[in-house]
Amino acid sequence: MEDTDKAVGIIGMGDMGKMYAKRISEAGWRVNACDAPGKYEELKEFVPAEAIDSVVAKYGPSTKLGAIVGGQTSCKAPEIAAFEKHLPPDVEIIPVHSLHGPGVDPKGQPLVLIQHRASDASFQLVERILSCLNSKHVYLTAAEHDRITADTQAVTHAAFLSMGAAWHANAQFPWEIPRYVGGIENVKINVTLRIYSNKWHVYAGLAILNPYAQRQIRQYAESVTELFKLMLAGHKEELRNRIYTAAKAVFRGNGDEDLLLKDDVLDRFSLGEKPPERVKNNHLSLLAMVDCWWKLGIVPYDHMICSTPLFRLWLGITEYLFRKPDLLEEVIETAIHDNTFRADDLEFTFAARDWSDRVSLGHMDAYREKFEHIQTYFEPRFPEAKRVGNEMIKTILAKTTNS
Repeated sequence: MEDTDKAVGIIGMGDMGKMYAKRISEAGWRVNACDAPGKYEELKEFVPAEAIDSVVAKYGPSTKLGAIVGGQTSCKAPEIAAFEKHLPPDVEIIPVHSLHGPGVDPKGQPLVLIQHRASDASFQLVERILSCLNSKHVYLTAAEHDRITADTQAVTHAAFLSMGAAWHANAQFPWEIPRYVGGIENVKINVTLRIYSNKWHVYAGLAILNPYAQRQIRQYAESVTELFKLMLAGHKEELRNRIYTAAKAVFRGNGDEDLLLKDDVLDRFSLGEKPPERVKNNHLSLLAMVDCWWKLGIVPYDHMICSTPLFRLWLGITEYLFRKPDLLEEVIETAIHDNTFRADDLEFTFAARDWSDRVSLGHMDAYREKFEHIQTYFEPRFPEAKRVGNEMIKTILAKTTNS
């Protein structure tokens, strides 16, 4: 059978489903798309990771003889389990995952392909179909995929979700506060708003269903808590030693000549008016991230081939802080002697622990309730944040294309 005789079926037409359908059909393939019965008119939903088993159980047994089936969820363990449980043995399984959101141009972005149960010929067919995305193909097993996405995405999301929760708890719109405008703060604000502008299940599925993610998120909460306690107690040398030990384990090089992000880039993307002088910050969220990577034995540069745009931004600002010795020393001094951010740090610590608890307990509804409550608070600024965030992502992608 020629390629032109084959059709691509897509169950679930959410943002990513629509992106796939549009590009695949424009490349000349016949696409059949469907969604939940109540969504046929608008086609606005997709198959979230937590629903994969019920969807495959419903449609799997009627799959055509010799068909190729794959999922595009961010967590492959439940996806593979559902396929193996409900699909006929003659059906081949090739899961995929585009490591970016629907608003990002897929050209050059990582596209994971998993040859779980399929012939080489079928795998090559899937590659030909998806070549229209112009993405960079990455070949992994399902377990490798879940471990790497946990390392690069789960903790990154937890950090930004915790920032948003802390600002909400303090009734703050950070772009209106001078100490949160300029430099590193611009990335924190823009990415936090970008995450909260998306659908909650994008992050809940990865955090709760990924077998590796819970440990990472729990460690991040522990790192936040332990570092905050050192700050409160004034244990400067212990704090400094811990920070530098983590830095040595995580970062390559000492200078700032090849930083992913520099001042001209960081200051360009702001939702507020930059103050005359930069306000010092202890950057607890960034210190805890590097501490978490160190504790888990994660070297983030090892996963650049599978990194998302948000992860590259997050790595960019942590690297910016840790590879500037004067700035890092300023952060340590600020953490011990300056109480300006104490209330913010307290709420951030509470938030990190709360997100970790919700993930550990596997409470999808509790995750959704907290996410959507905070989402409503920030919603008025989403359009501008998306616009600025898109420009920021384009800049970091251009910088890291060949990293």
